[in-house]
Amino acid sequence: MGDRLNKDYGYLSRLFSESEDTTIEKFIIQQKIEKVKELIQYGELNLNEIAWQMGYSSSAHLSNQFKSVTGITPSEFKSLGTKDRKPLDKI
Repeated sequence: MGDRLNKDYGYLSRLFSESEDTTIEKFIIQQKIEKVKELIQYGELNLNEIAWQMGYSSSAHLSNQFKSVTGITPSEFKSLGTKDRKPLDKI
């Protein structure tokens, strides 16, 4: 990312963190988890397919990260049937 902007990654990371009050990595993970929630709610893909589509090494890795961010597993989220998602532009 820094190469394309002709800026050092460390500089960009600090600037982002100061501006958004989170790290770039956490922001990206949050975006991915919100997209995973959307895909779960659509109900068209199983967790393995969602993990593959979202670039996770396995559904276990996705599940662990999902639980770390949301406090519940993807299956628990699905069973809630909730529409509790944040629009990606509101994160």
